[in-house]
Formats: sequence, structure tokens, C-alpha cells
Amino acid sequence: MKITRALISVSDKKGIAAFARALEQHGADIISTGGTAELLRKNKIPVRDISHFTGFPEVLEGRVKTLHPRVHGGLLYKRGNETHEAQARECGFEPIDLVVVNLYPFEQTIARPNVTLAEAIENIDIGGPSMIRSAAKNYESVTVVVDPADYNLVIETLRDHEGETTLKLREQLAIKAFIKTSEYDRAIATFLNQEQKTEASFSLTLPLVARLRYGENPHQSAALYGEFDRHFEKLHGKELSFNNILDISAAANLISDFDEPTVAILKHTNPCGVGSDADLREAWEKAFATDKQAPFGGIIICNREIDESLAKAISEIFSEVIIAPEFSGGGRTVLQKKKNLRLIRLLAGCDDKAARDIRSVCGGLLVQEADAGVEKSERVVSKRQPSESELAAMRFGWRVVKHVKSNAIVYAAADRTLGIGAGQMSRVDASRIAVWKAQEAGLSLKGSAVASDAFFPFPDGLVAAAEAGATCAIQPGGSVRDAEVIAAADERDVAMIFTGLRHFRH
Repeated sequence: MKITRALISVSDKKGIAAFARALEQHGADIISTGGTAELLRKNKIPVRDISHFTGFPEVLEGRVKTLHPRVHGGLLYKRGNETHEAQARECGFEPIDLVVVNLYPFEQTIARPNVTLAEAIENIDIGGPSMIRSAAKNYESVTVVVDPADYNLVIETLRDHEGETTLKLREQLAIKAFIKTSEYDRAIATFLNQEQKTEASFSLTLPLVARLRYGENPHQSAALYGEFDRHFEKLHGKELSFNNILDISAAANLISDFDEPTVAILKHTNPCGVGSDADLREAWEKAFATDKQAPFGGIIICNREIDESLAKAISEIFSEVIIAPEFSGGGRTVLQKKKNLRLIRLLAGCDDKAARDIRSVCGGLLVQEADAGVEKSERVVSKRQPSESELAAMRFGWRVVKHVKSNAIVYAAADRTLGIGAGQMSRVDASRIAVWKAQEAGLSLKGSAVASDAFFPFPDGLVAAAEAGATCAIQPGGSVRDAEVIAAADERDVAMIFTGLRHFRH
């Protein structure tokens, strides 16, 4: 199809002047809107304003400019169809053979911090998707371009076919156009569903990042979708597995709750030990001391650069993945001696408050807000007020217990974990495991803080913690037996804080 007339209306103006000039050289009459028309004129490219073409002014602050029968009639009438041709002549429809549109930057707008609902709505494009769909529907005769990356392909086709495009190219571009509008609409619906808390259907489209060798087990196929590469960069080692990726995400979520220099060790998404210290080597020693058996084949994450000294220390145990915002030259040299060890640079944290947690269930999906909360409120409910050191220990444990599978118990000091009990059916059993782990590691729980991801349903959990040596406890509260638990704490001179915030992790 010969390109006799083109309509150009773009938000992303990269490369559009050169593309329009190529169209002009092939004899195309160019129609344009607003800022695009202004840019083309600055580049000495002849252009007609859309209002001149339609005979109707742009109104409502530009909301209505291409929503006009002359635009959509020029795009949609079937060339060669006698009835359509006659009606087009009667209505004065001039054929539009090519549409170049990229849409208002809705996704970039909502990615900005503190964007308002009004700002987001103003960046919902209406005319653009309408033109794209009209052009794509009539791809037998009309070429539609939605991606600047396709400009050169179209120009080459025009050059090779004397100003015409091929049906194959038009089909290819039409499919791409419909994918684009569907993704755009889905982004809008997802945002509004989230912003307005409206009961509605949920939809999600994510780009494929990689096909994985297998899933959780070798007999399961798997793939990674989304923007994983925006957060993590693999510097060295084997291909990431499904389980590696789960662990990396869990590790990044945990470390995002710590501003001070911190090292965490995880296994099967559960923290084995966490330590903080101005000297990251000391932070490592504290984390590793919590449990020296479980970290074998685990994940290590730091929120500071890994230097040569720390690299030598952590390379003494076998790890699957080591993550840090940066590795010094000496640190990388030490760690890269292990050819299979994956080194991951943490590019951006995983503390997005707007993130969604999505789980598959029989017949559907469960979708919830990510558990981004660390503190809601702190209310001392015991007779004894906690000391400053006890407060620090409770807050440290509280940040860690959020990332431990329920039922979860963490014994902590102000700068390290001492014992972790994860994933038990009974909270008392979780506490027993945490105490046993501390004993195995040779760590005393005397004077420690105990953190529980959910309330103690009975006094027995609090009593067990006190008997293990804990002098303070932090928990959400909310049990019908809270009074009994508080009384048990007071009897044992245990200071206790209720947070009002639960951290179940199923």
C-alpha cells in the first residue's frame, strides 16, 4: 500500500523528525497534533494541524482532537470496497495510510513517587489507543507504528518498495499495536484497582525475563517474568535457578529493613542469622554465629560493599549466592575463584510499598499488598518498662521475625540474632527450636529479647521464653488471653511490648 497520507502524534519524540522527513521524501502528506506538529515545523517538515484536517478545533485541553469521523473514517474504510469507497467520498473522508502513535506516558507517571490520582488520570490516553486500534483493525490497507524501534524497518520497506509497505509488515505491526494497547489498558486497570480499592477483576502482563532450567524440582518447568533485572545483576557464576531466585528475593526484602551495615544468611527463604556492625566483617561473624550448620548451600546478603577481608571470611563456607550492592576488586577476585558461586549486585531494593504478593491457589490467585510494615505502634503492656538496650534488641528481633516463616520466634540482642525458630505448627515448638539452635551455637539467651510474628495464644510461649533467659518480649498482641500473657510476663519481671501489627508468613 502506497503511503499517501500519514498521521503522527507521539509523546516520545525520539527519532520522529527523521522518520517524518523520510515519509515526506516519499511524497506523504503529514498530519500532526500539538507538540509533535510544532517539532516537525522546527525541522522544516511540511505538516497540517489535525484541526485543519478535521475542520474541528482541539478542545477540552487537548482531550478531544483525534476523536473525529474524518480521522477514523480515513483509517477504517475498506479500500477497494465499493460501498465503503462511495460513503468515504460522500463523507469527505481522506484516506490515512499510516499512523504513528506512542501513548501518553501513563506507566512512567505512576512510577513517580507521590503521584496523585488526578495526575495519573490525566495521563490516560484516549485518542491514541483509538487511532491505533482503528489502524490495526484495517491493517490490510493501513500501517500502524507504535514503537520508535520500528521506524527504520518502515523506512527501509518504503525505500525497497517504492513508497509502499508490505502486507507482512503491516500484519506484524498490527499485532504489536494490539499488544501495546492491551498492556496499556491493563496498566491503567491495575493502578486504579490498587489506588481506589475497588472490587474488580485482576489482570497482569509481565515480560519474559528467562526460561529456567526447571522449577522447584527438576520435573517442573519454570520461567521468570517481570523486572528482576532492574533489581539484580549477575556478575559471576552459574545460571540462576528457580530456588535461587526465590531466595534472592527473600534476602533483598529482609535487608531492605536494615539501614545500618548488616549481613544476613538465608536458607529456603528463612533467615539463619542476621548481624549488624559498623565493621561488616564483625556483622558477618554475628550472623554466622547464630547457626553454623544451616548456612551450608545458603544465600548471603550484605547492604554494604564486600571487600577482600569479608570475602575471605565468607568464602570459607559453601554458598549458592552472595549478594551485595558492590564488590571490591579484591573481593571479587577471592569469590570468583569458585566458578559456580553466583555473585549478584543489588541494584535497587525490594521495598516498594505498592508491590503485590501473588500466590496461586486451586482455581485462581490470591493477591495482597506486600507486608511492607515494620512498626505500627509500640505499647508497653508490662509493669516494667524496657531498658534502652532491651528496646534495641526487641526492635532488631522484630525486623527479623517479619521474614521468618510462621509460626516464627526470634531471640535477639541489639545487633544480632541468637536463635531462630521457623515454620512450626505450634508457637511453643518454634520457641523450643530457637532455644535449641542457640544452645547448639553456644550462645546464651540470658538477657535476650524474644520476638513473635503473631500473638502468644497462651502464656506457655512467654513462659518458655522467660525460662530460656529472655528478659523482654515483642509481639503484636490481640489474643483473647492477652491479660494472662501479660500477667505471666509481670510474674517473671519480663518487659513486654505490643506492636499492633502481625507478620504471618505462610
